[in-house]
Amino acid sequence: MKELSIGIDNYCLFPLNLSPLETLEWAKDKGAEGVQFSGLNPEDEHRVDDVYLKDLAAYAEENDLYLEWGRGQHIPFDMETWERKDIVSINRKAADQATILGTRIIRSCSGGLMRWSEKSPTTETLLQEMAKSLRAQRQILRDNNVILAIETHFEFTTHELLRLFDRCEVEPGDYLGICLDTMNLLTMLEDPLEATRRILPWVVSTHIKDGAVLLNKDGLVTFPAEIGKGVIGLHKICELLAHESHDINLSIEDHGGSFFLPIFDPLFLSKFPDLTTEEFACIMRMALQANGKMDKGELTITKREDWPQICEHRIKRDIHSLRRLVRQQ
Repeated sequence: MKELSIGIDNYCLFPLNLSPLETLEWAKDKGAEGVQFSGLNPEDEHRVDDVYLKDLAAYAEENDLYLEWGRGQHIPFDMETWERKDIVSINRKAADQATILGTRIIRSCSGGLMRWSEKSPTTETLLQEMAKSLRAQRQILRDNNVILAIETHFEFTTHELLRLFDRCEVEPGDYLGICLDTMNLLTMLEDPLEATRRILPWVVSTHIKDGAVLLNKDGLVTFPAEIGKGVIGLHKICELLAHESHDINLSIEDHGGSFFLPIFDPLFLSKFPDLTTEEFACIMRMALQANGKMDKGELTITKREDWPQICEHRIKRDIHSLRRLVRQQ
């Protein structure tokens, strides 16, 4: 079982308004071993060119930091209007930038919470159109020797992503993979540990995030938590990742906010046809555990508006907590 590198996703530190180079410096100073760049602020968007990227790559190499890129997309629609969207040019640009940075990983996140809106296309429609678009991008990604790592976001379950890969006729290690977000799985009504087992060969990058799920009279509420304070089995998940033959970095992504799941609405629940009674029961057990922690004052929901004030100190603690957790293996 190999040792896994522990780093951060720059989304955690967006409120600090750090440039990419400053983010790498922050990571090095705080004992992190790399950075996944999910996105950039508007100012840095205009500054990023080949020279800028080469400077980032040089700094990362000099300080033995891993780099993973973002800015990829996999749903060929505008998520607000549902009009067609050219994601080929977006992914080509991301692939070119990743090549300059010397990384194979491009995290892809297109939006989310489609099942929460009646105006959204059906999941089957989205999977069909996504497969068609990604098959057409196969050679672009292969030519750049990069993997488009689709995040387990609030879009598709792991069952559906596996069906997507089957439609794309792709095997693990090729041009498509998974960015495993451990907490987002809960919001898609999946047990994070079982979901990780389902897609394990496809995982090429991560968003390591503790979290919890609460049960109330209206449904379920999921939310991120400081590492070690939630109810997600991160220790077992990291152990699974450490046994994989390919390199997988542990990139911490923490933030405020919560997500409501109206599970008592039959129509909403019907949009998760792969949900089994066994996995639903596991989620309910996690909810009982989390409700108990809340009652004891051991667990709280961080509001999004409070995140800027606490993000730096919480990410420092997350890094140390995750390192302790991994060393227990």
